[in-house]
Amino acid sequence: MLATPEKTTLLAKAKLFRGFSDPSRLSILEALLDEPRTVGEIVRITGLSQPNVSSHLSCLRDCGLVVTRQQGQYVICQISDERVRTLIATAGSLLADVARGVYECTRYEV
Repeated sequence: MLATPEKTTLLAKAKLFRGFSDPSRLSILEALLDEPRTVGEIVRITGLSQPNVSSHLSCLRDCGLVVTRQQGQYVICQISDERVRTLIATAGSLLADVARGVYECTRYEV
């Protein structure tokens, strides 16, 4: 079965949202909303282990949601695009309006 352009785009969008759907990746993205941070700062803010943060950052970087740069001995991480911030803010706003349904939903487990 050949993939149509519409199906390909839909699958790419679903894949994009996977970057936001994991609680660890989302906590990393939220830690980066205000300013670029080192991996150590992200570990401290999120409470995740350093190997876990590094693994998720690799995923977020590969997906284009985060960019990194070397600064001396530190790796500085930041959100790659303002629209990532907008999407997270929009999700928070939407959640405020539909929270009850989201919390009671049994189809999606975290």
